[in-house]
Amino acid sequence: STPGQDMRKHVIMTLLDTEQSYVESLRTLMQGYMKPLKQPENSLLCDPSLVDEIFDQIPELLEHHEQFLEQIHDCVQNWHEKQKVGDLLVQSFSKDVLVNIYSAYIDNFLNAKDAVRIAKEARPAFMKFLEQSMRENKEKQALSDLMIKPVQRIPRYELLVKDLLKHTPEDHPDHPFLIDAQRNIKQVAERINKGMKSAEEVERNARIVQEIESHIEGMEDLQAPLRRFLRQEMVVEVTAVGGKKDRSFFLFTDLLVCTTLKRKSGSLRRSSMSLYTAASVIDTASKYKLLWKLPLEDVDIVKGASQATNRESIQKSICRLDEDLSTLGQVSKLSETLSFPHQSLDDVIKDLMAAIHRELAEKQSLSFSVGFPPNKVELSTTKADGTESFIFEFPNPDARLGFEQAFEDAKKKLASSKNCLDPEFLKAIPIMKTRSGMQFSCASPSHGSPESSHEVWVCNSDGYVGQVCLLSIRKEPTVEACIAVCSARILCIASVPGLKRAYSCFFPPSPRRGRERAEPVGSPSSEPMPAQPEDAGPQPCLHISISGSSLELSEPVDGGNRELVPFDSDDTDDESSPSPSGTLQSQASHSTISSSFGNEEIPSCKEATAETTSSEEEQEPGFMPITGTYGQNRHGESPTDGRALRRSSRGSFTRGSLEDLLSLDPEAHQSSMWLGTEDGCIHVYQSSDNIRNRKNSMKMQHAAAVMCILYLDNQVFVSLANGELVAYQREAGRFWDPQNSKSLSLGSPGSPITKMVAVAGKLWCGCQNRVIVLNTTTLAQEHTLQVGQDSGRSVTCMVSAGTGVWVALQSSAQVRLYHATSYEQLAEADITPPVHKMLAGSDAIIRQHKAACLRITALLVCKDLLWIGTSAGVVLTLTVSAKAAPALVGLSQGHTGHVRFLTAIELPDGFDLLFPLP
Repeated sequence: STPGQDMRKHVIMTLLDTEQSYVESLRTLMQGYMKPLKQPENSLLCDPSLVDEIFDQIPELLEHHEQFLEQIHDCVQNWHEKQKVGDLLVQSFSKDVLVNIYSAYIDNFLNAKDAVRIAKEARPAFMKFLEQSMRENKEKQALSDLMIKPVQRIPRYELLVKDLLKHTPEDHPDHPFLIDAQRNIKQVAERINKGMKSAEEVERNARIVQEIESHIEGMEDLQAPLRRFLRQEMVVEVTAVGGKKDRSFFLFTDLLVCTTLKRKSGSLRRSSMSLYTAASVIDTASKYKLLWKLPLEDVDIVKGASQATNRESIQKSICRLDEDLSTLGQVSKLSETLSFPHQSLDDVIKDLMAAIHRELAEKQSLSFSVGFPPNKVELSTTKADGTESFIFEFPNPDARLGFEQAFEDAKKKLASSKNCLDPEFLKAIPIMKTRSGMQFSCASPSHGSPESSHEVWVCNSDGYVGQVCLLSIRKEPTVEACIAVCSARILCIASVPGLKRAYSCFFPPSPRRGRERAEPVGSPSSEPMPAQPEDAGPQPCLHISISGSSLELSEPVDGGNRELVPFDSDDTDDESSPSPSGTLQSQASHSTISSSFGNEEIPSCKEATAETTSSEEEQEPGFMPITGTYGQNRHGESPTDGRALRRSSRGSFTRGSLEDLLSLDPEAHQSSMWLGTEDGCIHVYQSSDNIRNRKNSMKMQHAAAVMCILYLDNQVFVSLANGELVAYQREAGRFWDPQNSKSLSLGSPGSPITKMVAVAGKLWCGCQNRVIVLNTTTLAQEHTLQVGQDSGRSVTCMVSAGTGVWVALQSSAQVRLYHATSYEQLAEADITPPVHKMLAGSDAIIRQHKAACLRITALLVCKDLLWIGTSAGVVLTLTVSAKAAPALVGLSQGHTGHVRFLTAIELPDGFDLLFPLP
């Protein structure tokens, strides 16, 4: 063999040895640290949420590199002169999944280090565990040494490939593969380096803002997501009467702060050696006291034509004051000719002349100051009572010019980002809690009569009582009633429209009937509504979210074309839980709401439970069996357990035959709300009046919990926890027939259909990490799509947006976009970086708690925005129609607990966007 070939083998052996060492380090992290800490008996050593945070992405890294190590080992075992290794490197480092794993690890690296520090401080036993684990592992490596390995590994690959290329001739079959591998690894390294710098920059900015706040007396709530400090300037304010006072400017990306300044003798700005402290960017030796802070968008620098106009205005004022003085002089002379006593007139003239002289002196001083030598600047701000101007003098012209440039740049960036700013937060709406453990589960707008078409049904439960709160969206949002409907958790809700107007022969068409809402999709337990037809005109809309047990309203970005109101909810049950930051607001959960029907009190939980139970059990003979035409479940029984109950529109049970009951039924033209519960029951209500009177129109009992409900193509699809899919049907002129159903076994008791969505006329069903596409007529499977590699993670969130479908898996921080017809994956977005940015200003322990096990909990497409609810309580938005790569933007209002659902509703024409705020 030639020396070059020997060197090639030597480099590949080095690659094998270093990869073996790297995999051993990852195994030590898994076997020696993570798994022991995960054991129940060690739960007291470290909080489980911190364990997840510390070892985030380690299992995924180990799985990938074990496969890569095996491939390199086989390559060495079968070594020959023409052996290739570049193809293995290309195959490994061109995978998006690997880039995403490393990016997520890097983004979380600083949080992981903080989690270790917090765990050490909280429990001394954790320190002993770390010391013992270090002694027991082969290389005697500390946890911190092992955690840095993935950060250091990628640059090592770059060096090895560079050495391989040096000893590989251009005509060798491995050379082109090595060139590609070098390019791919370089891209991964650049992305990782960028992620490291970004994470460090976010942490540095947050700490600096926090420290600056502590240095300014009277300053509060300075920290905000994405706010960065830009520069400090020592200036002198020139007052109208010619006085001068020392001031200090603190310029941020969205804010200008002005403070008094008390310098200490000999104080100098400190060096920038301390990168994570305010001392690196401001003079910490001086003392500051807050005078004012103004949003940048409300402040302008007066210059050019505006400056000239201002000077001209001052000169005109001076001329008018001179004329007034001359006139008063003449009046004074005339008063002297009066024979009648006129002392009071002389006093008035004297006071008036003194006031004019004072005003004239101020104007002349101001006129002199606006001559504006090169080191002066005038700021103008608009307030409710008019405009106000300030004049400041800088130490030198260069300082003034630098401040002006930084100020204008910040304003331009702020204005450009306004096009994709947060929807405006408007209001939090308290929802009554009848029991201490109540949590939100799902919500849906109703599609009923004009009287009830602007209602949102919000479901919450504690596992023992299921409650529906009726939220009216008319002139302003109002909670009209909170009603206990069942003795089980409500897992899902769906609004089902009545028959179309073409079949209507009993009632005139509703003026609102032609407008269908866009598809609101929520958490795993809140279901999509019918898609909006093409001819539906735009309607006014508002954006609403729920915090704790409160709804929060926010105005959309596009104020001229509002259509829908998105809602989101928080699962928090701890009324004293701290908010993640000053801008992540949460509402208390103990607010009470009086019912809207007279003086009738909302029943106590015990009374509601008793009443619900009695209504469920009465008229047992009225239950009717349901048979399936497409098959039975695994044990031979039908998809329901043979019980169904039907009420007439008057609320009393009808004992006639099913055919008589359903033929020419005027109720068929009314929409209905379907509620699915954990005990396998579906409650159907035809209006809010029915639920207020606790009279469900129909109740269907199934053999397993109802996971999700979806209306599509004049059918209602129901997925059960035992893996069954049931399709209920109706005929023209009839209400829903419990006996007219089909069933299909798509999953299993351990792997049911967890999510359904309508996509281009097809039914997409999420089952484990697969999406099964069904024909709604034949229930035949047309395609199966795999989402991710982990079959243990099921599809929990899925929404349709134009020609794309957004999908998120259980316990995943990634959302993937697939083409609706080609099923190709088009894009992938990771929520970790934007969520960490939103939490950067919060306390360390809160940040760690929120970042641990970060996952997507809810999705909603509303107009051109994809709304993403997270387990951290942060709500993100993403522009789905963007031509360039879309960026995730965090909303400044968030929640203490998980976001349980997102939904949307049309606003009535008379809705008042300026309703009284709390």
